[in-house]
Amino acid sequence: MKQILQNLSTGQSELVEAPAPQARRGSLLIDTTVSLISTGTERMLVDFGKSGLIAKARSQPEKVRQVLDKVATDGLMTTVDAVRSKLGQPIALGYCNVGVVRESGVEAFRAGDRVVSNGPHADVVSVPKNLCARIPDTVSDQAASFTVVASIGLQGIRLAQPTLGEAFVVTGVGLIGLLTVQMLRAQGCRVLAIDFDAAKLELARGFGAETCNPGAGEDPVAAGLAFSRGHGVDGVIVTASTKSSDPITQAAQMSRKRGRIVLVGVTGLELNRADFYEKELSFQVSCSYGPGRYDPAYEDRGQDYPLGFVRWTEQRNFEAVLDMLAAGKLDVASLLSHRVPFEEAPRAYDLLTTDKTALGIALIYDHAVAPRHARTVPLAAQPVVAAGKAVVGFVGAGNYASRMLIPAFKAAGAHLQAISSAGGTNAVVAGRRSGFAEATSDTDALIADPAINAVAIVTRHNSHARFTEQALRTGKNVFVEKPLALTSTELEQVKAAHADSGKHLMIGFNRRFAPQVQTMKRLLDTVKAPKSFVMVMNAGAIPTDHWTQDPAVGGGRIIGEACHYIDLMRFLAAAPIVSVQARRMGDTDAETVTEDKAAITLGFEDGSFGTIHYLANGGASFPKERIEVFAAGRSLQLDNFLKLKGYNWPGFKKQTLWRQDKGQTACTAAFVQAVETGGQAPIPTEELFEVAGVTINVAEILRAQT
Repeated sequence: MKQILQNLSTGQSELVEAPAPQARRGSLLIDTTVSLISTGTERMLVDFGKSGLIAKARSQPEKVRQVLDKVATDGLMTTVDAVRSKLGQPIALGYCNVGVVRESGVEAFRAGDRVVSNGPHADVVSVPKNLCARIPDTVSDQAASFTVVASIGLQGIRLAQPTLGEAFVVTGVGLIGLLTVQMLRAQGCRVLAIDFDAAKLELARGFGAETCNPGAGEDPVAAGLAFSRGHGVDGVIVTASTKSSDPITQAAQMSRKRGRIVLVGVTGLELNRADFYEKELSFQVSCSYGPGRYDPAYEDRGQDYPLGFVRWTEQRNFEAVLDMLAAGKLDVASLLSHRVPFEEAPRAYDLLTTDKTALGIALIYDHAVAPRHARTVPLAAQPVVAAGKAVVGFVGAGNYASRMLIPAFKAAGAHLQAISSAGGTNAVVAGRRSGFAEATSDTDALIADPAINAVAIVTRHNSHARFTEQALRTGKNVFVEKPLALTSTELEQVKAAHADSGKHLMIGFNRRFAPQVQTMKRLLDTVKAPKSFVMVMNAGAIPTDHWTQDPAVGGGRIIGEACHYIDLMRFLAAAPIVSVQARRMGDTDAETVTEDKAAITLGFEDGSFGTIHYLANGGASFPKERIEVFAAGRSLQLDNFLKLKGYNWPGFKKQTLWRQDKGQTACTAAFVQAVETGGQAPIPTEELFEVAGVTINVAEILRAQT
């Protein structure tokens, strides 16, 4: 397939060849016929990409604060690398897609149905069922392509709750604004359109609105008051995109008492309290297409909201717009300013910056141009690989894989053969950047490929055990990013597969390979007395609905991240774990506490013990990771894998690094060497299974305390 990607560093748009996405349960695989460029949103993204670093920083001050916090904890060079990686990661553009269902993973749709979805600009898309709606026979594909963008305006209208005969203002009549004008008119409202563009105001007049052009010297507040016959308007829907706070200020000043203001677009929000206080105005920000947006249960897992309680969801808003199109209540033909063949998509994005009058830009897809459903695409010529060399296939192409693990495998001299991702596009992006021979969306084929002798698994946590077992039983060496398994049953299945395979199994417990940890290990090996450990992971809060917090997907943060410190303590103690205790912070009336505020105490066979404090409630400027060891009248303290200090330690005082090193490169190199030489496993397999089992046990103890 082909898809449009944009580079956030440069603003350049590119049409890339990528593997077709997988057909998934609960989703539709769609052959695109038309997609609509959202001129407002996508122009903003292009302009952001083409701006310099200073302009980018000014436009996102909250991101600047995050960067400064990261510099304070992780160091300058690590932060610079992270920022460059983030800006260098292309993003998929588009969210207004029309096409024909090729494969259906749900009962409500079948192959051959014409549907709208919020799929990106690509000739093949995979979209969850709740983000799709069937197109009536009387609605053309090009008209239907306006459905999703119209739903954004419709959700703003629903929040404003207009009634027949009310006076409403629409500020900013771009694509969404002009659709909003029409929908308000269809509900029996009088509408005043405000914009600086005379051509757009002419269109608004054609839809039955009165108009005001501040660029021609007209006063929006005076126009609004006159339009409302001196009473003040009943409501204002702001669909403008500007850094200025003027649209909200003007909306407040032209509103009647208890008027309603809804922000659909993007504006400044420096509000005057008096404007809102004296009239008891209501102000609300509208969230995209409607209820369900950004809810993983609704969007990804297909759990619909009961109609009796949530009448208008994203999908039902799509359907309402399509019904209006079928009834002839929405005129979108006059909003379609350009039609561009999909193969010439970069030209369409040039129009965004060169033609400010552009409204609806439709991309037209021709599936006869070339086959679009190949699951594997070549990225580079196949070199001759020396016998015995590690030939790696990557399952997963996310941020950690592309930023950390793939460069580490490349530095270790491994041959990068194939990389897979469910959607295909991420595999191409990471694969081209790193020199993989091919990209695929067929993970089973990658694992079965006889040319590959090592598989790196860097996917969501609930798939780790399954892919690890599959790869081991196919005769592959396996490097799996933590965790190995989410349940004891999964762990036992992996153990059995490993016992049958005779291949190397490695978990990405990189911290034990960090240079400063290696120094600590060398010093501690000279001490025969029991040791005391205090390890603090100041993890920071993440939303409770993040996938890592879901026990069924991420396993929770203890299994997903605290396992690093259980392994690290096991490594430094150099003795088996013989006792496990854990306690999480208790619930209060003010907060229901998740497992990411907990203490774990481990006892070791040699008499050593230690406590891991995994905390999501600490300050961002405090070190993210601190490791302290007390033994035989001596102490060691490591902060953020940058500064190691020794107290009362003969011959050692400190070791400071200029760049944070958590051991990813050394960890990967050890695995590659073991694969190529057939030598001992970098981490004894019994330790891997011991740590995985203890981690699962800790998570079970903490969950029992809820």
